[in-house]
Amino acid sequence: MNALPETVETVEQLDDLLSRPSDALVQFIAGLDGDLCILGAGGKIGPTLTRMACRAVEAAGAGKRIYAVDVAPLPDLADAGAETVACDLLDPAAVKALPRCDNVVYLAGRKFGSSGGEHLTWAINVAAAHNVAHAFADSRVVAFSTGCVYPVVHVETGGATERTPPEPIGEYSMSCLGRERMFDHYSHTCGLRVLQFRLNYAVELRYGVLVDVAAKVNASDPVDVTTGYANVLWQGDVCDRAIRCLALADSPPRLLNVTGPETISIRESAEQFARLLGKEVTFTGEENGLGYLSNAAEANALFGPPSVPVGRIIRWTADWIRRGGESLGKPTHFETQDGRY
Repeated sequence: MNALPETVETVEQLDDLLSRPSDALVQFIAGLDGDLCILGAGGKIGPTLTRMACRAVEAAGAGKRIYAVDVAPLPDLADAGAETVACDLLDPAAVKALPRCDNVVYLAGRKFGSSGGEHLTWAINVAAAHNVAHAFADSRVVAFSTGCVYPVVHVETGGATERTPPEPIGEYSMSCLGRERMFDHYSHTCGLRVLQFRLNYAVELRYGVLVDVAAKVNASDPVDVTTGYANVLWQGDVCDRAIRCLALADSPPRLLNVTGPETISIRESAEQFARLLGKEVTFTGEENGLGYLSNAAEANALFGPPSVPVGRIIRWTADWIRRGGESLGKPTHFETQDGRY
């Protein structure tokens, strides 16, 4: 594995770092039976995961097909080596017409703009999942979910574990549990092998909790510390783990919390960004110790430490923002505790 750079200078370098497959992933792909279909490949995580899968196939000399599926064309992913397919996952006939694959990573979902468009959130998060689970009942599926299906918990609990009962707050979180239940249903009735990939939260340099905090510090805006703690994981590690989780898909479904080993303090992170950016930081709100916090001890025991530690991500993020690097303009709303996004 190549050494990590001190700074990330360009989008091209960032995309290369994010999609760099680990030796373990290359080895896994070499022994994986069947092709891989990535559904929802055009979102924030999908392009990274698709490029990583293509690079792993090439490095392994595996000769597998990687299908990248989304409602819109994906020319950049075709250039990366994927076979791209345009498909509306809300159309059952179109989903049934997709290439059959033994392995599926399901990324499709809707979060931002859920308030005021709840009908579409439920349709995308639940109806599309039903269509896919029905059509791919003979496959292994890693289905992306969220730690928001858990209740908010106090930082002193160490975070919700896979044994914490779901208690979604608000329609977005409810619809995410509904998405899980569609895969659960076909797992229990048809033998669909599923891993529910409860992620909380992916970060890179163009979006994520750390970008949200750093951007406020850089703009001299107050940082809200009402939700004073969060879990994060480098997006490259998220994608690496998601693909390797195909080996863990099972019937009945398996649950797995996926995030970094630390619980980061928003206040301390903001103060560190202030030092790195040469800014003063101010705060608003009052920590109540509550948040969507996940205990990912099980996943971290399986996959080991992240390839990029939080301290390095913070330094990269500060430098990226200081130089005016590209932003996706999609705040995470990690501060939200009432389920309204």
